[in-house]
Parts: sequence; structure tokens; C-alpha cells
Amino acid sequence: MNRLAKITWLETKLFFREPAAWVIALVLPTFVLVVLGSLPALRTPQEIFGGQRFVDIFLPSLMVITLATLGVNSLPMRLVSQREKGVLRRLATTPVHPALLLAAQIIINLALAVGAVLLLIGVGNVLFDVPLPQNGAGFVASFLLGLSSVLTTGLLIAAVARTTRSGAALAMPLYFVVMFLGGAYLPRVFLPDFLITLGKYAPPGVQPLLDSWTGAAPDPVQLAVLALISVAAAIGAVRSFRWE
Repeated sequence: MNRLAKITWLETKLFFREPAAWVIALVLPTFVLVVLGSLPALRTPQEIFGGQRFVDIFLPSLMVITLATLGVNSLPMRLVSQREKGVLRRLATTPVHPALLLAAQIIINLALAVGAVLLLIGVGNVLFDVPLPQNGAGFVASFLLGLSSVLTTGLLIAAVARTTRSGAALAMPLYFVVMFLGGAYLPRVFLPDFLITLGKYAPPGVQPLLDSWTGAAPDPVQLAVLALISVAAAIGAVRSFRWE
């Protein structure tokens, strides 16, 4: 096994020892969909939703729960906790470059995010006849860029925070902002116009997800902003990362 594979396997074992974060990211969006979808009124087409049902337009926003939980909540807090416990200091005595550790975190969270989204889409389609994404390529691009933007932001928080307290002070407000702008708390159609506009460009890019879901092409400017955030945060995380 090469170094990246070894550190990924080690981090995977550590990751699944703390079930709270990954269970929330994997199961909670689907659970919320099942609860909401069980209400007949939310399965009835409504004029306010452009003739669509609430479950149809809200499902993409439920993905934000997974992306935000993984990217700007569990990921930075787990790394900061490992730093406080001395796990990272012990890793520093091995030939592990910080970039490999950060890459391992990306791989683990990418796999979990893909699984969570596939579960959500599958349950929505089978139980409530929610249509599958109509623009497959656009949806995949939007999802990957949105995920990378929150993951790299989380890595940057983990790189600059020295204690779990300071990590929480940075991560939790950002987590709630991402969830709010992504429509996870309140459907975006009910938000003020300026918040809807801000949410179009803010990670994890819920608007490109919504556009591709209905068959439209994602706005390339919005995708470019997500890519720029990803690159800038990744560079910042690698340059500022400290073992202790």
C-alpha cells in the first residue's frame, strides 16, 4: 500500500469510531425526506412551487445537510480534536506530508457524501416518485464542485484552529449559514431575494444543483466561484496546516 492508501485507511478507521457525524450525514437527509413525504399536502403540486410538489423542490436542499455536516462541521472538528489529542503529532514522526492527510480526508468524505446522496435520491424516487436529475452531467459537476468547496473550507478551518473551542467558534456559525443559504432550514423560495442571490454563489452551490435537477444547465459563473473557493481554501489549508 502506498502512503496515501495507508493514511486513508487509518483515517477511515478513526472516522467510523465516531458514529454521530457520519450517521447524521448519511441518514438524516433521507429520514427528513421520508417524514415530509409522508404528508399528503407536501406531495401535491402547488402554484407557489411552479406546479411542482414540495418534495420535488426540497430534495436538492436536503443534500446540503450532508455536504455541510461533512465539510464544515465534522471534518474540521475531527482534525482539530486529533491535533489536541496528539494524534497529528505522532503522525508527524512518519513520512506523511500534510497534503496526504488532507487528501485522505477528502477521499473519505467524498465516498460518504456520494453514498448519502445516492440513498436520498433512490428513496425519493422509489417512495415518492421524485424525478431523477434531468441534467446528469451538470448535476455531477455541481455536486462535486459544491462538495469540494465545503470540504476545502473545512480543511482550512482545521488548519488554522488550534483548539476544539476555536474550531467550533469558526465552524459552527459557518455551518448554520451554509445550511440556511442552502435552504435546509427553510425552502429558498421563501427567502428574501438578496439571500437567494447570495445562496447562488455560496458553498455548496445549491442553485446549480437545483438547475441541473430540473434539466437546466448550471450557471458557469456559479460553478467557477465554487471552483475558485475550492482552490483558494485548499492552498490555504496546505500552507497553514500544523501538526500541533
